[in-house]
Amino acid sequence: MSEKQLRFGITGMTCSACSSRIEKVLNKMDSVKATVNLAMENATVIYNDDKVNANDIFEKVEKLGYGVRTEKVEFDIYGMTCSACSSRIEKVVRKTPGIKTVSVNLATETGTIEYVPAQISVNEIIHLIQKLGYEAKLKEVHEEKAKQKEKDLQEKKRKLIISIILSLPLLYTMVGHMSFIDLGLPMPHLLMNPWFQLILATPVQFYIGWQFYVGAYKSLKNKTANMDVLVALGTSAAYFYSLIEGMRTIGNPHYMPHLYFETSAVLITLILLGKLFESLAKGRTTEAITKLLGLQAKEATVIRENKEIKIPIEQVIVGELIIVKPGEKIPVDGIVISGRSAVDESMITGESMPIEKEEGSPLIGGTINKNGILKMKATKVGKDTALSGIIKIVEEAQGSKAPIQRMADTISGIFVPIVVAISILTFVIWILFITPGDLPKSLEVAIAVLVIACPCALGLATPTSIMVGTGKGAEYGILFKGGEHLEITHQINAVVLDKTGTITVGKPKVTDFETSDLRTLKYLYAAEKASEHPIAEAIVDFAKQEQVPLLEATQFEAVPGHGIIAMVENNTVHVGTRRLMNKSKINYGSYEEKLIQFEEDGKTAMLIAINHEVVGIVAVADTVKSTAKEAIAQLKALNIDVYMLTGDNEKTARAIAREVGIDNVIAEVLPEDKAKHVKQLQEKGKKVAMVGDGINDAPALATADVGIAIGTGTDVAIEAAHLTILGGELTLIPKAIYLSRKTMQNIRQNLFWALVYNSAGIPLAASGLLMPWIAGAAMAFSSISVVANSLRLKRVKL
Repeated sequence: MSEKQLRFGITGMTCSACSSRIEKVLNKMDSVKATVNLAMENATVIYNDDKVNANDIFEKVEKLGYGVRTEKVEFDIYGMTCSACSSRIEKVVRKTPGIKTVSVNLATETGTIEYVPAQISVNEIIHLIQKLGYEAKLKEVHEEKAKQKEKDLQEKKRKLIISIILSLPLLYTMVGHMSFIDLGLPMPHLLMNPWFQLILATPVQFYIGWQFYVGAYKSLKNKTANMDVLVALGTSAAYFYSLIEGMRTIGNPHYMPHLYFETSAVLITLILLGKLFESLAKGRTTEAITKLLGLQAKEATVIRENKEIKIPIEQVIVGELIIVKPGEKIPVDGIVISGRSAVDESMITGESMPIEKEEGSPLIGGTINKNGILKMKATKVGKDTALSGIIKIVEEAQGSKAPIQRMADTISGIFVPIVVAISILTFVIWILFITPGDLPKSLEVAIAVLVIACPCALGLATPTSIMVGTGKGAEYGILFKGGEHLEITHQINAVVLDKTGTITVGKPKVTDFETSDLRTLKYLYAAEKASEHPIAEAIVDFAKQEQVPLLEATQFEAVPGHGIIAMVENNTVHVGTRRLMNKSKINYGSYEEKLIQFEEDGKTAMLIAINHEVVGIVAVADTVKSTAKEAIAQLKALNIDVYMLTGDNEKTARAIAREVGIDNVIAEVLPEDKAKHVKQLQEKGKKVAMVGDGINDAPALATADVGIAIGTGTDVAIEAAHLTILGGELTLIPKAIYLSRKTMQNIRQNLFWALVYNSAGIPLAASGLLMPWIAGAAMAFSSISVVANSLRLKRVKL
C-alpha cells in the first residue's frame, strides 16, 4: 500500500456546509481520508495511489460544483524532434500528481500546463521534463525567443554545410555505381578506399548526427521511441556494417568490401536539410504574432517631476500621464486628459475611418495618433492592455490542440515500435527467403524501412494548420480562443444573433413622443435616468435636447424584459411594454393603435403611465448595421440557418428581421431565457453559434457550441465567448466559419497524405524498391510538404 498526502486549494466554498459536504464525499472514496478547512479554503487528503490518483480527487471536488485552485504556466520546450516526443511529454507529465492538464505543441515548441501549486512547483515540472531528455524554460519574451530561434537556425545551417561538404564525395561514389544509369563519371581510386570513406563518414555520423543518438537514448530510457530511434538505428547499421567490411580488407587486399558509408552520411544530411526547411516554414506560421507584436509601441513619453521623459513601455505604470504626439503610437490603454486628435484604430477595431478623440475619450494601445497632441492617463499597462489581450488569445489558440489531433497523437505513440518490428521482420525475410545469405541487400532494405517511416509529417499535420488558420483569422480581427473552437466552428449550421448591439448599432434614438400630460417628459426623464438600458439612454438624450429639468426618482425598479417602475414627486411612473401594463393592471386601450403602427415600422414603443393611467407613448428606433444584411446573406450562402433573438415584441422584431433578411425570429425573450432558447435549438440537432455583445448574452454565449462575442461589447461577453469578432463587423462571422471549414479541410489533407505516405512508403521500402538515401529524401519531403500545404491557408481569401 502506497500512501500519499495531497494538499490543494478549493474555490467556491461559502459556509461550513460546503466544506462538510466536500469532506464527506471525499471520505467515501476508496482508501481516502480527507480534511477540508473552510477558513484556509483548502483540503488535506491522504490516499492510496494504487487505488486512487490525484486527478480522481480533483474531479470529485469539481463534480460537487467547487473548483480546485490551479495555475497555468507556459514553457518553451527544446529538443523535440517528432510527435512521439510531444506525446511522451504529455503522457508522463499528465500522470504526475498535481498536474491537471497538459498540452504540448510540436509546431510551436511550447507546452501549457495547468497544475495545483500546493502539490507541485514550476521547478519540479521543469525537472520532470528535463528527466525525459528535453529542455524546458519558462516562456520567454518574444524578442529573447526570436534570438534563440535564430541562434538555433544558424547552428542547423552550420552543421548542414559541414555535413554536405563531407557527404558530397560519398554521394558521388553512390551515383557512380548505380547500375541503372551510366553517366560515365570518372571514379578516383581514393574515393573507393574504405578508410577514406570512413574519415568522411565518421564526423557526419558522430558529430553532426550525435543529436540523433542523444534523442534516441533519452527516448528509450523513458520506455518510448521517436524519430531519433529510427534514424540512429538505420544510420548506425549502415555505418558499422561498412566499418566491419572495411576491417575485412586488412591482410586481404583482394577482398571487395560492401560499403554503405554513403548511405549513413547522405541520410543524416538529407534529414538535416529537411529539418532546416521545416524550421524555416514553421517560422512563417507564426507571422500573425509577429505582426501583432509589431503594433506595440516601444517607448512612451511620460511626465515625471514636470518633465517629459522617454521610457520603455514596460516601465509605464497605471495612472501615469503620457504625451502622445502626431504620428506616434498610443503606448498603452488610457483616457484623454486634454487635447483633441483623430486616432487610427483600424488595426484593433477594423474601423477604417480615424476616430475623433477629446477629453474623456478612451484610447487603445497600439493605435496611431494622427494630427493633434494628446495628454493621456494610463489605465491599463503591460499584459492588461487590449492589444496584449489579443496577442495572448492568438498565442493560446496557436499553442492549443484541436480534438482531431488526438488521433494523430495516438497513432504516433505506437508507430515507431511497430516500424522497428516491421524493419526486423523485413530483414529476416530478405536474408532467409528473398536473397538468402545476402547480408548487404537485406540490411539495405531494412534501413530503408526504418528511414521512410518517420512520423514527423503526422505530428505536424494538425498544429501547423491550426497555427496558420488562427493567425489568418487574427489578421482579419477574428480571434479564436483555442484550436478546439476553430475545429468545432466548421460544424456550425445555425447562427443565433442578438438584435441590440449586434444586428443593430445598439444606440437607439427617440423617433416619436406623444403625451396628454405636460408632466410626462419630466417624469419620463427622471425615471429613465436611473436605468442603464440603451433605450433609457436614448430617452435621456432626447430629454436633454428638449432642455427638460431633471427631477430625482426616489424609488426605482427595473423589471427585466418589461420596463421600469419609479417614484417621482410621490407619483408612480410605469414605462414599458404591454406586459408591464398588464402585470400592473393598467389599461392602455386608447394607445393600442399607435403601438401597432410604431411596431410595424420596426420601432420599439414604450407606454408611459402616471399613477396607473397611461398618459403617453415614446417610440425608439435602433439603426441596423450597414453590413448586417450582407453578413446574413453570406451565412445563408454557407447553408446556415440564421435566427434573431430579442426581447422586443414580435412585430418590431419582424420588421428588423425583414430589413436584414432573417426568416427565423425569436421575440419577447427575457435575458435569463436566452440560453434556454439556444439549448432548444441544440436539442433539435443543430450546432449553434450564438452572437452577442452584452452581459445578459454571456450565459447564452457559454451555452452555445460556439459563442461569438462582438469586440465592441462588454468584457463579460468576450470572456464567456469562444470566438471574438473585433470591431463589430458582422461579415467576419461568415468569414470565421469559412476559415474554420478551410482549416479543417487542410488538416484532413495533411493527415490523409501523411497516412498515405507511410502506408505506401513502408511496403515500397520493404519490397526493396527504395534505396535508403531515396527513402531519407522522401521522408524529409513529407514533413516539408505538410508544412507547405498548411501555409496555403495564408492565401485563402476571406
